[in-house]
Amino acid sequence: MGFDSKLIMDPQGGMPRLLEIMKALRDPVNGCPWDIEQDYKSIAPYTIEEAYEVADAIERGDFDDLKSELGDLLLQSVYHTQMASEEGRFDFDDVVNAISDKMVHRHPHVFGDESRDKSADQQTQDWEKIKAAERASKKRSGVLDDVAVGLPALMRAQKLQKRAARVGFDWPDISHVLDKIQEESAELAEARDQNDPDHLAEEFGDLLFVVVNLGRHLNIDAEEALRRANSKFTNRFRYIESELNKSGKTPEQSNLAEMDALWDQAKQHLK
Repeated sequence: MGFDSKLIMDPQGGMPRLLEIMKALRDPVNGCPWDIEQDYKSIAPYTIEEAYEVADAIERGDFDDLKSELGDLLLQSVYHTQMASEEGRFDFDDVVNAISDKMVHRHPHVFGDESRDKSADQQTQDWEKIKAAERASKKRSGVLDDVAVGLPALMRAQKLQKRAARVGFDWPDISHVLDKIQEESAELAEARDQNDPDHLAEEFGDLLFVVVNLGRHLNIDAEEALRRANSKFTNRFRYIESELNKSGKTPEQSNLAEMDALWDQAKQHLK
């Protein structure tokens, strides 16, 4: 076998144990067939999913679950790193050293000789200068160049807007954003009457983009706000299902008026 079985079975093996488990799972002779077949792209969706499950555990205040979900997320880093190691690209120590170097470099006021006596705004400005220099060193000189394309759309919209705002491309106050929402809503209504699905989708996207901008001006994270709204909707609809079930009915056997009344009850009971 190409792995350390004793370490794998050691309950106190820590990080070396996890790395060895991943190595064993990917072993071409004795590993797991499913794990052997995976690549970066096939694993990437799981990586994103695990990050959201961490956020969900935090939202629910479930720290036992958070411990488990953080382990699942850590496994994703280990998985990608094992594949890279097999290809001779980098190993886990390289990953750890890279993020450590980055944190030290980006915090000269903690690890260097810069003063910590700065406002939060000044810290942000200094952070952006450091990141701009990093982008330039990677030949990514554009302001938006390193905003990841694979982010959820709401999150990416907010990051794009925030990045542009830091170089002065932003409305000066919220009234302009509200005016823009009215404008985009009118354009969406107009597009609806033109029987052009592509144009309608474009205008709908424009409206969503401006709503995200409104959230940014209100210091609201759009992705988090919508996640909470999804959770609230789910809980209230489950209340409707539960109440209907008490009378032996399903939503399909109900009607909008009855379910709407139960929705109002849910709003009172699930505050």
